[in-house]
Formats: sequence, C-alpha cells, structure tokens
Amino acid sequence: MPTDQIRLLVVEDVPQVAQYLRGLVSSSPRVKLLDILRDGRGVAEQAVQLRPDVVIVDALLQGRVGGLDLAAQLRQSGLPASIVVITVPQRPVSVAPDHGVDAVLSMPFTGYELITLLQKTVEAQRSRDPGASSLLVGVFAPKGGVGKTTLAFNLAVAVQQHQGARTVLVDGSLQFGDLRALLKVPADAPSILDLPIDRIQETDLAEVLWRDPSGIDILLAPPRIEMADMVTPRDVEKVLSLVRRVYAATIVDLPTSLSDLTLSFLDAADVILDIVTYDSTTIRNTISVAETFRAIGYPASKLQYVLNRSDSAGGLDPGVVEAAIGRRPDHSVVSDGRLVVEANNQGVPFVLAAPDAAITADLYRMAEALVRARRPVGVPA
Repeated sequence: MPTDQIRLLVVEDVPQVAQYLRGLVSSSPRVKLLDILRDGRGVAEQAVQLRPDVVIVDALLQGRVGGLDLAAQLRQSGLPASIVVITVPQRPVSVAPDHGVDAVLSMPFTGYELITLLQKTVEAQRSRDPGASSLLVGVFAPKGGVGKTTLAFNLAVAVQQHQGARTVLVDGSLQFGDLRALLKVPADAPSILDLPIDRIQETDLAEVLWRDPSGIDILLAPPRIEMADMVTPRDVEKVLSLVRRVYAATIVDLPTSLSDLTLSFLDAADVILDIVTYDSTTIRNTISVAETFRAIGYPASKLQYVLNRSDSAGGLDPGVVEAAIGRRPDHSVVSDGRLVVEANNQGVPFVLAAPDAAITADLYRMAEALVRARRPVGVPA
C-alpha cells in the first residue's frame, strides 16, 4: 500500500452512524476524512472538488436520491474513486462494480474492519489502473528564481534518457507558460486547451504534445495569460489520469502560487519536489508551505526537498536549511551557472549538453532515486 493517505468522503444521513464513522477514521493516520454529506443530491459535483479515493454510501440513504442510485450515479459520472456501500444484515447488497458497488460493509463493524476494507479497496482499484505504477512528480518552489523550471526540464530528460522511462513534461504554470520561453516553442504550438473538454482519448493527447529534440514529450500551457482561466481542476484531473496511462513518468513544472489548479496537480502527485536554496526568503516561504501541506493532509513521505545550488551558501550557515525543514534535504544539486545559462539560452537540457558535469550527475542520482522508489518490488530496472 502506498504511503499516501486515503481520502475519504462519506454520504450518511443518520447522525449516529455518521458520528460513529467519524470516530473510527479519526483514529487512523491512514485515512483523511474529507466530509460527511447528508443528502445524495449534488454529491457528484462535490466529489469532483474534494477528489476522494473512496466514497462510502449508506444503502439506506433517504431522500430523493437513494443510496444505491447514488452509487450508480457516481460510477456513471466517471469519478475515479472506489465506492463502498454500508448496509445492515436485513438489507443485503451484492458487489456490482458496474453499478457503483465496489465493496460492501455490513453494520455493525469495527474500526479495524473498516480501515482494512478501505485499504483493500484502494489497492484493488490501483491494481486495475494501468497508470497505478507510473510516477507523477510535481516540481514546486515557494519562490521564483530558484531554478525550478530548469530542474523540471532536466529531470524529465534524465528520467527518460538515464532511467529508460518514457516521460512527459507538463507545464503546470498555466498563466505564464515558463516552458514555452525556456524551450523557444512557437506561440502557435498546441497546448492543454486544445484537448477536448468531454472525453479525452490517447489520440487526442498525441496531437497536442510538443516533441522536444531531447526526446521527451511536453504538454504546454496556454500561449496567453488570460487563457489559463479556461482550464479547470476537473480538466487537470482528466489530463493527468490519461498521461499516467500512457507514460511511465510524468514531471509537472508548477507555479509558485497555491491556487485550486496548483492543488489539483499537487493532489495527484506521488512526490512533490520542493526546491529550496540558501536564501532567507526562500527558506521562510518553504517553512510556510510545509505547514500548509500538513494542514491539507499530505503525508510527510510525499514531500521531498531539493537543495539547489547546494555549494553556494551565500554567507548563510549550511545548517540553516536542515534546521528549517527539520531534516536533511532528500536531494542536492550543485551550481554550475555558466553551463546552465548557456544550455538555457540554447533551449537544450544541460544533462545532455554536459553529461560528465557534476550537476548532471546530481540530476541522474535524483532521477534514479525517484524511479527506484516507485518501481514495484521484483520489477527489474
């Protein structure tokens, strides 16, 4: 079972049962209770916003939308979540995935039975999902100017070239499209906006991707700032779900702001790489963001720190970063200003321009660590 928390949404109109469920899951660090809804109406729309891994529905739900009808509606809506139906022995319910019943739990049940069933249900869902073993990395920084986009681009190339994992780079900085400028992409090149709104197919994806000379595919941000408002969190979820089925690795270059769109990328990520440097403002913002991630419910294992320009302390005590984040950085990348600037000006990855450079070795080590951690046990490199 991955270390990520199970995001749980409950639909229950009996206060006593709702309170009992809340008490059971509140004692488990493996489960994050998103909300308890009392009415079946509008659940599908709220689920899109809350992005649960599992939805628990009471089969005896009263109101205009009954429990089993709600389960069927959620399945028909395409919600990428498992659905667990709770019932009583006098009203048995059969497992029927096509109708939205992935598992059934009969009352009364213990906390152990509930948590075990949730874990098994999520594991089964992920094992059926072709993209379950793929790697999705969000590259984030709480402040600009720390080399985030350059690292995201070179990391994507390193994962594909050095680790042999077919990789797509997604420009999640939807307003400013940093990758367009870095890679000197034509203004009329397709972007995420060129994907169909309703049902996205693999053939649609292939038509809008930009193939970089380095060999990786890139899904670009819109060419103009105002166009970013046309992309919704639901669009992001659909796109990421598709690319995970097609690519072994997805690297997302994220903006520094924590908007709803950014959170959609972050929620979907297996790993968040938080870029930090020896800069007092960056360190302060890093601490603030870490507190926000904890409040959201991200497990500590999801967040990894990258100390960029690790050999340039700028007069600060080298231990200041460790003290701020509470641990040693997971990855470090040395500085090589001349190489990086020249490579960026030419629109090429420095990992290919200078394969023997120390900074390239750091990127290769980071790529190897990320892919190795995601690769299932027993699967050879």
